[in-house]
Amino acid sequence: MSDAYEIRLEVGDRPINLIQVLKLANVAATGGEAKNLVADGLVRVNGEPEDRKRRQMARGDVVEIDLEGAPRIVLE
Repeated sequence: MSDAYEIRLEVGDRPINLIQVLKLANVAATGGEAKNLVADGLVRVNGEPEDRKRRQMARGDVVEIDLEGAPRIVLE
């Protein structure tokens, strides 16, 4: 994914899950679409495949989606 761009998403200290991250970064238009990305095995968090839709995310986590043109999401 060398041609991917990066999105820096400000999350602060509030709790946020993977589905919310995908929606806030405009990778998915709906929660259902975001859940499908995860269920289809297209999402990696910190380099590891992630299948937990409600995974709690934190500052410093990096989300990558295995779709052409999808951004790399860095949580700040």
